[in-house]
Amino acid sequence: MDELDANVSSKEGFGSVEKVVLLTFLSAVILMAVLGNLLVMVAVCRDRQLRKIKTNYFIVSLAFADLLVSVLVMPFGAIELVQDVWIYGEMFCLVRTSLDVLLTTASIFHLCCISLDRYYAICCQPLVYRNKMTPLHIALMLGGCWVIPLFISFLPIMQGWNNVGIIDLIENRKFNKNSNSTYCIFMVNKPYAITCSVVAFYIPFLLMVLAYYRIYVTAKGHAHQIQMLQRAGAPSEGRPQPADQHSTHRMRTETKAAKTLCIIMGCFCLCWAPFFVTNIVDPFVDYTVPGQVWTAFLWLGYINSGLNPFLYAFLNKSFRHAFLIILCCDNERYRRPSVLGQTVPCSTTTINGSTHVLSSGIAPDWKETWNEEEKIDQTIQIQKKKKKKNYVPCKGLILLWRKSFLREGEK
Repeated sequence: MDELDANVSSKEGFGSVEKVVLLTFLSAVILMAVLGNLLVMVAVCRDRQLRKIKTNYFIVSLAFADLLVSVLVMPFGAIELVQDVWIYGEMFCLVRTSLDVLLTTASIFHLCCISLDRYYAICCQPLVYRNKMTPLHIALMLGGCWVIPLFISFLPIMQGWNNVGIIDLIENRKFNKNSNSTYCIFMVNKPYAITCSVVAFYIPFLLMVLAYYRIYVTAKGHAHQIQMLQRAGAPSEGRPQPADQHSTHRMRTETKAAKTLCIIMGCFCLCWAPFFVTNIVDPFVDYTVPGQVWTAFLWLGYINSGLNPFLYAFLNKSFRHAFLIILCCDNERYRRPSVLGQTVPCSTTTINGSTHVLSSGIAPDWKETWNEEEKIDQTIQIQKKKKKKNYVPCKGLILLWRKSFLREGEK
């Protein structure tokens, strides 16, 4: 993958002011990536609710890959870029280049796995999702995210397969006669450029586009079904339908989902597409792409490692709550409220004599305890005394369903 600083050096070095500005910017990118990914990993390790969600295993592994990119790859690239010289030797240049290809490819593979996980969770039946995303399958997917990149990073780079036929060109660009400087040059021949780009970017990109497109279509279909259910229930109630809060909620949810998907795919394409397009084009135009362009596209890809925590974690309410607890030093004020103290807004509609509950939220992960069952029974008894038609307490109904479901499972 990465044309790591191929043609990176300019004939004239940076001025002192330019170096300060560049170093400040690169340091901010590295710091953002390190802190953001560390916060994601700590949040999942400390929050039991986050550990129960299968998708978060991919997010933690993604954060670990991006953290390694920001610690093992970015600093050395920043030093070479600012100082306009590579001072760590040829062997470490190969190791650093191999790590760059390995970790950035692993990061992209994790993004692909997250999209597939969400596809199975949203577009398939719950039983299909449980069968597909078993602990064994998750472990295999995570293993693939780390093992497959080895075959396009350490193996070919250490064997020199990437520079077959262009060794003389690489040797000429390693040294700057004017400044007597040495550079860490990584150039690729046509077979390696095509193979690496297709495996590391184009295949995952295609899978992500298909998965997120199906997710968006399915989400729109579910929202439409809910809207039709509400409309069908209005005439049988014998009164005009009130202001449709659920339609408003549906439209907001649908709009937010569309924006989130667009942001995720937009950032991914913006960060990595320029690099991988240039990576394929450059060998076919006799390596005439300017070094400054390579450097800009390479660091644009690195920035994606700093954006991933914001795209996949900070946009999630549960993650934000966990971050708040960590940053506020476990302040009791920010801890999760008790389960029975929460309410889930809902309404009901009657179709063919049956009552359907329409919930605008997702029920929390309820704990099954005897104390909770007593409170459920009390809620049901209060409901019976009220005798209000077409009114169903969401909290009690969901807890009762949860209790009966778990008891059937035990049998």
